[in-house]
Amino acid sequence: EDVREMAKRNLGMAHPEGYRKAMRVMELANRWGRPIITFIDTPGAFPGVGAEERGQAEAIATNICYMFSLSVPVITVVIGEGGSGGALAIGVGDRVLMLENATYSVISPEGCASILWRDGSKRTLAADALKPTSYDLLKLKVIDDIIKEPFGGAHRNWDETFVNVKNDLQKHIKEVMEIPAEELQRKRYEKFRKMGIYEE
Repeated sequence: EDVREMAKRNLGMAHPEGYRKAMRVMELANRWGRPIITFIDTPGAFPGVGAEERGQAEAIATNICYMFSLSVPVITVVIGEGGSGGALAIGVGDRVLMLENATYSVISPEGCASILWRDGSKRTLAADALKPTSYDLLKLKVIDDIIKEPFGGAHRNWDETFVNVKNDLQKHIKEVMEIPAEELQRKRYEKFRKMGIYEE
């Protein structure tokens, strides 16, 4: 994938229309009782003025709210970069899976460092605090499972990566399909409500 193709895809940053389209597809799946699988690889929602004027924040908030009400199983897979509300807008799942070398965070380490210390060079300090890696997030119970990657990363062997993703998806789909709809919704809600709570 070269820079031109990335630019054509808006560097993976969706406009409000993209999130609204995703919601329409989820509504359709919910109506027909089909499980939903989302794949996340975005630094965040598109931050342009036009996107804000067309209701970027509202589109993200509506998606998050709607995903809690879905009566079908939802599985989310972070396959690259999972950033900010742009990722969460399609990331409210009964199970959140993550490729071993992917990242998932509320903000990039550089962005965090520039806000907190007004110095982007402190990104290492910010990354330590954000804990964006799969192993950190599994410990914190933000994600539910890590999908192993081939030695050197997913891009070294796509076929092995696809098999690993498929096997993990099948395992988790089988488990969540057996949970009644009301219990599924309740567990999904409780799962996200518990995030960030800690005891001293």
